[in-house]
Amino acid sequence: MNLIKFLDEFTTESLNKKGASRRDAFNTLSSLGKKAAIAAVPFGMAAGANKAKAATMYQENDVVGALQLALTLEYLEAEFYMKALDSGVLGNSPRAEAIYQQISKHEDAHVALLQGALGSNSVDSPEFDFTVQGTFDPFMEDANTTQETAYAQLLALAQAFEDTGVRAYKGQAGNVMTDAGVLTTALQIHSVEARHTSEIRRLRGLDGWITLAERGMGMPEATQPVYNGEDNLMQGGVDVSTLGNGEPFTAEASSQAYDEILTGDEATTIASLFIVE
Repeated sequence: MNLIKFLDEFTTESLNKKGASRRDAFNTLSSLGKKAAIAAVPFGMAAGANKAKAATMYQENDVVGALQLALTLEYLEAEFYMKALDSGVLGNSPRAEAIYQQISKHEDAHVALLQGALGSNSVDSPEFDFTVQGTFDPFMEDANTTQETAYAQLLALAQAFEDTGVRAYKGQAGNVMTDAGVLTTALQIHSVEARHTSEIRRLRGLDGWITLAERGMGMPEATQPVYNGEDNLMQGGVDVSTLGNGEPFTAEASSQAYDEILTGDEATTIASLFIVE
């Protein structure tokens, strides 16, 4: 079973029936995750490892630690999209609401898959603070926050989370490449996260790719660590801006053609901004 088939099963009519809440749907995922994990990830790969605390999230050069980091990031995204849909902020934008609904299903499926893969080594979801101690109000919980402001923050945070996820999954490839099943699963999720960020960026009127280390218009300065390093032009020891047929590529175009990694520590630092101590 690959992830696409699994997502198709998750988005069947039985999980979309009228009257079922997003939280109800989320609670049905455990058995689906275990079934997907049986097909995609060897259950024995984490048998001898210690269960990490949620606050740790990441153990360098460790397959289980890499999956626990991935699961924590998926927890963050799954809860964010669930709360975004519950908030009603998206009500004036049917297109955005439809995109958030679909991404929410995907993130729930990713959580279930990783939980099933980790088994007893699965970490619990941390408590998240998407306001970052009052810096944001994406769910319009303050009566003084306008829907327009909350909507802009919902999109900006979604972009930051998705761009973080894409770079973080790529950064863990070296830690999981010793296990073909885990690597395959990580790559399947990674490609879907990349599709998510392209959708969100286009909702915000941006290109689907990252240019240099730019956050994009309207992105809070606090999100800059998500984009640091994306202006790297050295690929395989070659300055790719010097390539081209006749004349060199621009630095902007060259940076767009390649995504850079986030290390486990960098991804943990970004995620920790939204985790309650």
